[in-house]
Amino acid sequence: MTHRIAIAPSGFKESLSAARVAEAIAVGVRRVIPHAELDLIPLVDGGEGTAEALALAGGGRLVPCTATGPVGEPVASHFALLGGGTTPGPLTAVVEMAAVAGLALVPPGLRHPGATTTYGVGELIRAALDSGARRILIGCGDSGTSDGGAGALQALGARLADRHGRELRRGGGALHELERIDASGLDPRLARTELLVACNPYNVLCGKRGVARVFGPQKGATPAEVELLSAGLERLADVLTRDLAPAFTPATAAPVDLRTAPGTGASGGLGAGLAAVGARLLPRYDVLLDGLDLDARLARADFVITAEGALDSQTVRGK
Repeated sequence: MTHRIAIAPSGFKESLSAARVAEAIAVGVRRVIPHAELDLIPLVDGGEGTAEALALAGGGRLVPCTATGPVGEPVASHFALLGGGTTPGPLTAVVEMAAVAGLALVPPGLRHPGATTTYGVGELIRAALDSGARRILIGCGDSGTSDGGAGALQALGARLADRHGRELRRGGGALHELERIDASGLDPRLARTELLVACNPYNVLCGKRGVARVFGPQKGATPAEVELLSAGLERLADVLTRDLAPAFTPATAAPVDLRTAPGTGASGGLGAGLAAVGARLLPRYDVLLDGLDLDARLARADFVITAEGALDSQTVRGK
């Protein structure tokens, strides 16, 4: 009898991607059951390994590129293009924010979320647009930033200015100085592109459970820095709602509450910044598991092996 075994783990943050975990488990299984039929299904959550996993599952390819990393230095990054001309509908790209602004890209001595930026995320979105994508899935997870997506918006052409008209420096620590956003330079292709954000819906931008308070300490913020980041994200929500969101909200749709809507706090508030330019914030597993054809692959298996890097207080909140 041939055993059909599905190996479907999550990633181990800062240690192994979901794909590498699956490969390691497969090595162990083959030692015990050499002739088993193995199906490796890395369970990506929008964080590390998302673009690679969806490219493999969907007949796509990874596109290597260089972009601005979270501490402002260039990093080797990538995005995925799915299917190409063989797939009906618009060309889809997968931008994995962790591949350019993830915590693993922030050296331990530089983990100051008031200074790290999502600028590279905007650069990857522009690169995907340059490749012809008109549907872009942005995976949120494993971030090393807390700038509300301000850096991504700057890379896409928005100008964030303080009360003196000066361009705001990058990083969430400057957001409390934000006075206005000039959207005239935004890439016009955004208005013709479907943006989907795969995120944890439990994460919100502001309030007692706001992203700076929940995740800021994990990214290196002191208690004083947490309060500064929280105030900055509150200010960003106000200005985004006033200066940017109205231009991207259809007349027939209710505006998104950028402070408390589900997913607005994803990846240090990147969800809110992208929602302000018309992105839809969607529960990540609703989006990502369809791309892996998970239900059908599990139905074919006799056994399923899964794994998670840690179970803690955040597990019950969608982690």
